[in-house]
Amino acid sequence: MKTFSAKPSDIEKKWYVIDAEDIILGRMAALIATRLRGKHKPMFTPHMDCGDNIIVINADKVKLTGRKLADKKYYWHTGYPGGIKQRTAGSILGGQHPERVVIKAVERMISRNPMGRKQMKNLHVYKGADHPHQAQSPEVLDVAAMNPKNKRSA
Repeated sequence: MKTFSAKPSDIEKKWYVIDAEDIILGRMAALIATRLRGKHKPMFTPHMDCGDNIIVINADKVKLTGRKLADKKYYWHTGYPGGIKQRTAGSILGGQHPERVVIKAVERMISRNPMGRKQMKNLHVYKGADHPHQAQSPEVLDVAAMNPKNKRSA
């Protein structure tokens, strides 16, 4: 029996939309990373981009457990001496671009190589409830119904 290796003609990409309202960030990001990579498919091939396209809406309403809203920090460096900067997850979620919290969470679960960068282009995150991908007729992926721990009630 030979090992199956998917060819580009075998790959079939689907579109999914996820409503992030009251969903736990880490659990949602883990599910998105698996779907972007294509590991949920039986024909998964590591060197091919066989993952699906994911649309995340209401990214500004995502929830974090514990004190992560105040304690979780995102660091970056300006390139100048002593130029390390930081911002909390709460300030990013309350700021101009709250979708960056979701993007960073997924990005850090994907491989840091050319294939990972290609797969990250299949992720589309929007802070509001509307998105410009209606023409692709995406299927709804109900993350809250998959596991009761995925949804934050309080």
